[in-house]
Amino acid sequence: MSLPPKWIRRLLIDPAIVLLVALAVVSLPVWIIAAAFVSRYVPGNWRILRLAWFLFLYLLVEGVGLTLMFLIWVFSGFGWKTRSPLSIETHYRLLGLMLRTVVRSAEVTFKLRVVQDGERPTTSSGGRTRSILVFSRHAGPGDSFLLMNGLVNGYRRDPRIVLKDFLQWDPAVDVILNRLPTAFVPVGRKGGEALVSAIGDLARTMGRDDAFVIFPEGSNYTEHRRTRAIQKLHDIGRPDLAERAEELKRTLPPRSLGVMTALAAAPSSSDVFFIGHAGLETFITAADIWRAMPMDTEVEVKIWHVRSEDIPPPEEQESWLYDVWAEIDRWISAELTQTG
Repeated sequence: MSLPPKWIRRLLIDPAIVLLVALAVVSLPVWIIAAAFVSRYVPGNWRILRLAWFLFLYLLVEGVGLTLMFLIWVFSGFGWKTRSPLSIETHYRLLGLMLRTVVRSAEVTFKLRVVQDGERPTTSSGGRTRSILVFSRHAGPGDSFLLMNGLVNGYRRDPRIVLKDFLQWDPAVDVILNRLPTAFVPVGRKGGEALVSAIGDLARTMGRDDAFVIFPEGSNYTEHRRTRAIQKLHDIGRPDLAERAEELKRTLPPRSLGVMTALAAAPSSSDVFFIGHAGLETFITAADIWRAMPMDTEVEVKIWHVRSEDIPPPEEQESWLYDVWAEIDRWISAELTQTG
């Protein structure tokens, strides 16, 4: 389904979400009692109530966020200064508040715990921070929320990211990220050139507090996608990479073009942080999440830090990327073996 024009989203869809949230708040005693009653007759540990409560909190964050963004738009001269440094900083702080609320509610509702190992994604030079590039594994529900929350709230970084355009169906994501250094690109082949161009533009203009985020795999891991990605490498005449990709058991082969474009465009002082995580692999579909609710899961996160002076030259970066990705894959396999 194609995305509605911007004016429809702003004048019809966004206000409808705010009204829906208001209705949910007013009717809270009714639906929460009903959800609790139904949950007694559904197998599992209060599945209906947990899901209803999380969806309510998510919608509440959407509604409050949209209302605050509308007020910011008004006070910025009806959109005249929404790209000013003060407005961008305000939107980043609002993004941090929204992410923190959603992630915290998910941790409580679904019993998620995040455990981190490795160096914090922050650098300094002469007492000043430097921009960073973050290359993260992509698998399981909400891993992008966990990553963005960590960057904004844990490490006080201002993330930049390239996203698929259909994510603008989420009203709050649509409004706030279109006011921040973010690019939405079409899905499919027609988005290839736009993706590379957007990566270059966002990486090139990074400031010292910025973190440019890429998911080199391109999409969440599934066995079908892994097989298809390996076949594609054969089809484009890269049997060398296909052979290396076959050694990866828990990750998709990384797409080197976007990574190398970001490395070439970013400030030369930018460090690289690779992010691996394990614990969300079994929650792929909505049915998986439903059966496991509450998840009661510990998400292990490991960070690999590569300093700017240790980043290899362009002609060696593709092989280097596969080397690091193989290490991430081995770490994930070991973690999943330990947790059984």
